[in-house]
Amino acid sequence: MGLSLSLWTSRMLSKRVILFMFHILVIANSLHSLQQPSSSCHDEESFALLQFKQSFVINESASVGEGAYPKVLSWKPAAAKGCCSWDGVECDEKTGRVIGLDLSSSCLSGFISSNNTLFHLVYLQSLNLADNDFNQSQIPNTIRNFPMLRYLNLSGSFFSGQIPSEISHLPKLLSLDLSSSIYRSNGERSLKLNQSDLRRLVQNLTSLEKLHLSSVTISAPVPDSIANLSLLTSLLLEKCELLGEFPVSILKLQNLKFLNVEANPDLTVSLPVFQQTSPLMSLRVSGTRFSGDLPSSIEKLDSLIELVASGCNFSGLLPSSLGNLRHLVYLDLSNNTLSGSIPDSLATLTQLSHLSLNDNQFSGYIPSSLGNLTQLTELDLSGNDFGGYIPSSIGNLNQLVRLSLSMNQLTGPIPSSLGNLSKLANLDLSSNNLHSSIPESLSNLSNLEMLHLESNSLSGKVNFNMFLKLQNLVRLHLSGNKLELLLEETRFMNATTTFAKFVALGLGSCNITEFPSFLRYQQNLRWLDLAENGMHGQVPRWMWNVSTESLTLMNISHNFLSGFDHPPVVLSWSGLQMLDLSYNMIQGSVLIPSPSIEYYLISDNGLSGQVSPLICTLTSLKYLDLSNNKLSGMLPQCLGNFSDNLRVLDLRKNSFEGHLPQTYTRNLTMFDVSDNKLQGILPRSLANCVMLQFLVLSNNEFNDVFPFWLGTLPELKLLAMHQNAFHGVIRKPEKNLDHFLELRILDLSANNFSGNFPFEYIFSGNAIKGTDSYRFRYMRLNTSSDYGYGPYVGGYCSFTLTNKGVNIFYPKIPENLAAIDISSNRFEGRVPEFIGTLTGLRLLNMSNNILTGLIPSSLGKLKLLESLDLSQNKLSGEIPPQLTQISFLSKFNVSHNNLSGPIPLGTQFATFDSTSYEGNLGLCGDPLPKKCGNEAPRLIPSTEEENGSDFGNELDWKFVLAGSVSGLLVGVVLADVLVTRKREYFLKIVGMLIRLMKKEK
Repeated sequence: MGLSLSLWTSRMLSKRVILFMFHILVIANSLHSLQQPSSSCHDEESFALLQFKQSFVINESASVGEGAYPKVLSWKPAAAKGCCSWDGVECDEKTGRVIGLDLSSSCLSGFISSNNTLFHLVYLQSLNLADNDFNQSQIPNTIRNFPMLRYLNLSGSFFSGQIPSEISHLPKLLSLDLSSSIYRSNGERSLKLNQSDLRRLVQNLTSLEKLHLSSVTISAPVPDSIANLSLLTSLLLEKCELLGEFPVSILKLQNLKFLNVEANPDLTVSLPVFQQTSPLMSLRVSGTRFSGDLPSSIEKLDSLIELVASGCNFSGLLPSSLGNLRHLVYLDLSNNTLSGSIPDSLATLTQLSHLSLNDNQFSGYIPSSLGNLTQLTELDLSGNDFGGYIPSSIGNLNQLVRLSLSMNQLTGPIPSSLGNLSKLANLDLSSNNLHSSIPESLSNLSNLEMLHLESNSLSGKVNFNMFLKLQNLVRLHLSGNKLELLLEETRFMNATTTFAKFVALGLGSCNITEFPSFLRYQQNLRWLDLAENGMHGQVPRWMWNVSTESLTLMNISHNFLSGFDHPPVVLSWSGLQMLDLSYNMIQGSVLIPSPSIEYYLISDNGLSGQVSPLICTLTSLKYLDLSNNKLSGMLPQCLGNFSDNLRVLDLRKNSFEGHLPQTYTRNLTMFDVSDNKLQGILPRSLANCVMLQFLVLSNNEFNDVFPFWLGTLPELKLLAMHQNAFHGVIRKPEKNLDHFLELRILDLSANNFSGNFPFEYIFSGNAIKGTDSYRFRYMRLNTSSDYGYGPYVGGYCSFTLTNKGVNIFYPKIPENLAAIDISSNRFEGRVPEFIGTLTGLRLLNMSNNILTGLIPSSLGKLKLLESLDLSQNKLSGEIPPQLTQISFLSKFNVSHNNLSGPIPLGTQFATFDSTSYEGNLGLCGDPLPKKCGNEAPRLIPSTEEENGSDFGNELDWKFVLAGSVSGLLVGVVLADVLVTRKREYFLKIVGMLIRLMKKEK
């Protein structure tokens, strides 16, 4: 019986196990059924998806996002029933309807129309087509077919045209992203949203949580109704050309965390924006308009993690209340006009990883307390006015990846503690006043990729091996210091040696006497600067094999190089774009670089012979400078138009002869052929050079009439034709239009022009009338470069001008220099009153002509005039006393005319000696020996600046007495000048008083 019971028990247990297993299988099957749709993919939807796929091609370049791949390749007709498992497709678990489609970064390329089968998927709740290429398609208005849509992302997919109003008919939208950084080839943004549609969008889509419209052209104010989007958490409106004032009430939205209105220069954001209580985590307002100081109330945005407010016109001091934003991780206040010192409270932002205060007007010392911000990965204080030493506490920032302190006034040594920054990849200390040597500790920066120390006063001997050991270092700039670079150890390197592979290497002014031998193993160089060293001899033959595929810039100017060892017919650097060989001792013929060259400077050498026609194969050339050599012969006729890119053609100071080339590129900006032996007439095709700013033809043998046809050039600033055989009367053209609108400098001296000089024709409406006397910058050529060659090609025009009787060479021409020189011709007639309207004039030379009549009193209106030469003419009458009002006048010459009467007294006239007046028998008065008898001296006329005071009369009275009393009175007169606070006359009358004292003795 026991056995039977045991058997029965065993059988019962088996049945229970089987029953238990059965229940497990039922449950498992139920669970499985929960994970699968109750029905398979609907035929019409799978067909719509397949048709959608067929309307596009796969192009890998259509998507730029990381991890992009063609998702639709998994869509197969044989598996149509299972379309819910296709890549990027999401179905409803119960109905099997397609409710989600994520084809972002799917490499789709093609046009999408309103009848595309995509719009048959009427149950869609989420659609993401971001990062594809829809070939400037308009967003189809059939987007309205998705009434259940909650998430729509079409960003960065090359849509264009007006955003359809139908988008505002999708009331369930929670997230809308139409942002794009894509522009048309003509610079026009692709997507546009008009004002009425924007207003309708924010009124209807009240459930929006995210609204991203960056780079969509709106060109209208932001509607106030946007503040009604109470659920909004993220609003991105950067680069939208927004107008008017931003509605600051939006900051009251209790859910807003991300706000970006960057790069809207016509948008005004009022300062009360910082007095709201929104829980903002990210605020980006760069490139919008503010006025005044950054308010201390900014501390109320105490949830901020990111604050970007660069280029917002903020001024004044940095508020110490910034230190209360304890959650701040990213702070960018660059490109404003903030001043004063950095408050110590900034050191309390211990979560900060990014701090950019560059391009402001901060001064004082860099606070050592910044060393407390140990989470910083990026610190940029460049472009300010910080002085003093670099604090050694910067060495505590062991997370730093980038440190830039360039373009300040920092002094002292580079702190050795910077060698502790083991993660540092970019260190820029350039353009300061740092001295001493480079600390050896920098060789510990094993992750360093870029090191900029150029343009300082660093000195001492530096072993170059310390840089070669930094395996990641690719950009090293040491130029513009007083270093002595020790390169001895590099002589023993070979191709198997392991050392840094440089991309950019600046070793200018490092006392290098020969080409560094380690260069022969550098194959990745793009940028090489060896200028201003003491290198002698020839460029070695092995240089032709250095970085032949990669080198784009080589500057070996300002050395003592004599030539090249076995140069090839065409230089071997196939991608070379800038080559500067100027200021050496190179002899022989012009070397021809590769056709890729854009900037070629080989001036100030000993080159001779003719220019090879091969130079006309350089079809990419923008800047050619062959000046100051010994080149001769005819210019190749192709030289003016061989490159459509040509901007600068400088051929001055050679011995070229014959005629100029007959045709020129319309983009020519500067053309200088002065100091040659060129002949003939000027090519009329120069009138097509609509970008021409500087034309210098001086010191040649040109024989032509005045080129009035150049007057239509809208950019012409300088026209110099000195010492040629130009001749004839300058006649006004038949068309009564303004000409030479931008002309600042005109030099027609030493030619054979005759007749009346037509001032009103050439200078009516001219820039000289409005030249800003307070603006000081240099005239620049329109030769902007994408390669950072500015320090070498400069973009400036040099010029020699007779200023104050002396030939002065201007390596850079001041923007406010306005000069007219028509001397040494046969001009006749009167000096016109019109000249008085050219109030920007600084130099006027009309000497050695046949001018008659009176000197017009209107010349006294030329308040900026520094030099006036009317000598060697037939002028008559008196010297107008109004000329004494020209306070800057330091050179004055009216000699050898028929002038009469007393010489005016006072101001600058007290400094001119008798040579200014000789050859005028009718003139009298100081400094001439002829006295004026009982005639009263010509007094300084009172001016508005003197507010009607009789100081001028008193001063002249004292001058008269000073000629007849002892030197003691001289001291009394000077003391009285100081007491009356007319200090500006003090130095001006010293010269006259000294002459009077000598005469008394």
